[in-house]
Amino acid sequence: MIALVEYLAEVCEEARARAVAACQRVGDACIETAQGEDAQGTTEYAILVGVLVVIAIIAIIAFRDKVSELWNAISNGINGL
Repeated sequence: MIALVEYLAEVCEEARARAVAACQRVGDACIETAQGEDAQGTTEYAILVGVLVVIAIIAIIAFRDKVSELWNAISNGINGL
């Protein structure tokens, strides 16, 4: 059971690291595309994707405990069979 919680913590941390890297790539793409005059639509899309990534990071961090509790309940239920 403890291994499952540790595994979930690792998965959440890896997801956060990947999301941060994706945010950085989106920010770099925004800077590059903002330098061109035709790139307004692309820049708006990149900003939207960046905001969604930030929301995903916040959701992962905010619900980490709830996910752990859910997995613990599932694990206890399976072990009780």
